[in-house]
Amino acid sequence: MVVRVLLGGFTVTVPDFFRIVSGTTIPGASFIVMEVKLPRAVLGALVGVAFGVAGAVFQATLRNPLASPDVIGVSVGASAAAVAAIVGLGLDDWGVSVAAVVGALGAAGLVRFVAGDHATHRLVLAGIGVQAAMLSVIHYFFTRADEWDAQLVLRWITGSLNQADWSTIGVLLVVLALLLPVTALMARAMRVVELGDDLALSLGERPARLVGLLALATLLAAVGVAAAGPVAFVAFLSGPIARRLNGGRTTLLGAALVGAAVVVGADFAAAELLGGTNFPVGVVTGVLGAPFLLWLVATGRTRRRSA
Repeated sequence: MVVRVLLGGFTVTVPDFFRIVSGTTIPGASFIVMEVKLPRAVLGALVGVAFGVAGAVFQATLRNPLASPDVIGVSVGASAAAVAAIVGLGLDDWGVSVAAVVGALGAAGLVRFVAGDHATHRLVLAGIGVQAAMLSVIHYFFTRADEWDAQLVLRWITGSLNQADWSTIGVLLVVLALLLPVTALMARAMRVVELGDDLALSLGERPARLVGLLALATLLAAVGVAAAGPVAFVAFLSGPIARRLNGGRTTLLGAALVGAAVVVGADFAAAELLGGTNFPVGVVTGVLGAPFLLWLVATGRTRRRSA
């Protein structure tokens, strides 16, 4: 976040930064810091935390590194609902964000209904099918969008921090302050289920608790998409990277920090390091995540061993 705010095409010294945030107006610099750089860094960190925790919960609870919200269709469901709200209903701002949350929950419910109580691999397959259907919905509405709506729709296809503002940050901060503590309290179920179904049952872990934990993860992914669009592969990457850094053990704090670092770092690269073109952050995270997904599939590391 320090690099994102202070460096880049317009650099800011540390003393000037503290003068700006304390209320001193520096012509040019105050606007760039308070309305562009700092909001994007803060929103990127919060969105990264939401996606990182959601991905870690999905992967650990379902014991499959492919079972992240952006792979099994939750994020794309949010995008499809948002695009339909923009083009089909003419909604904007908070109406679109609410539609995105509803779409994510609906996609998660559909995946759960199709997969039933079967093994995790069937849930992943159901998610891929739902994701394909949601992509068709997005493409249909995109072809019907006028020029202005098409620009808005692009944000909901790739994920972007270009529209970061303090009102969105405030709402997201409040929602995360409510969801994250509850998720942390329920995380014991996640740690137990990683040991295997039989041992989890013997320790008294109930399936309803796991369903509640997955519902919280779905909400976290949904609010992340509602704030910045479906930033690709952040939820997918955060858990494995955090586990590697933490000796193979899943921690929500580690996944949250990795998710924040991935989004903020990718946004800095998209804005400052790619030839002067301000790409959406989802373009960079997609470039990072797609090879990792292919590597997991090619090496057969799509199912985790029970301890």
